[in-house]
Amino acid sequence: MNAIHTSDSIVIIPTYNEKENIEKIIRAIGNLEKCFHILVIDDGSPDGTADIVRKLMQEEFSDRLFLLERKGKQGLGTAYICGFRWALEHTYEYIFEMDADFSHDPNDLPRLYAACHDEGYDLAIGSRYISGVNVVNWPIGRVLMSYFASKYVRFVTGFKVHDTTAGFKCYKRRVLSTIELDKIRFKGYAFQIEMKYTAHKIGFRIKEVPVIFVNRREGVSKMSGGIFSEAFFGVIRLRLDGWLRKYPQA
Repeated sequence: MNAIHTSDSIVIIPTYNEKENIEKIIRAIGNLEKCFHILVIDDGSPDGTADIVRKLMQEEFSDRLFLLERKGKQGLGTAYICGFRWALEHTYEYIFEMDADFSHDPNDLPRLYAACHDEGYDLAIGSRYISGVNVVNWPIGRVLMSYFASKYVRFVTGFKVHDTTAGFKCYKRRVLSTIELDKIRFKGYAFQIEMKYTAHKIGFRIKEVPVIFVNRREGVSKMSGGIFSEAFFGVIRLRLDGWLRKYPQA
């Protein structure tokens, strides 16, 4: 008889055409000593990513792997918000964001968990820039763009997080239940900035955990110029919000 894998934690992984990576990342998370449940949110991948997930659900991971399918590419931010709502409905205490392509190391999940569970932080960020520049296999132009984007956010907003665009995070449940998710307006890179900045403005405790970011080896990057322009102008709007908007209380 198989053991039932219960968990207080769920890892949300948005996917679009990740057939080369999805089974490997699910198995890597499944092999960790601590049990993490996994929620894949697939935006209608034509390459059969969702079919691979369904097969794993049926054959091996029936009690800890879940799938939400959406029609067409609707944006990273909306995928995560869809996942956050699902996780809150299913009473998880620790809710993670993670990429499917191994740019985020599954072995760092317990470190982010420990920052929230053991050390009492409300949001743990897997940070590429808290201890230098920890990025592997990125073109130098992309490294500089990402690094100075975070510097720009710090300058405009006064927000002290070093890696403001990081997409590897652990939230305590109370953060996502306090943030008014229907008021989060950005969908791309700026979504990551907006979520952190909103958590900061509400007064939640944030810790940056140093991680090494490795550029994807398989599959195709979803990065685009539009994502960066959204982030550039979005930061100015966030700063104005910081002055004018009334945020919920933690």
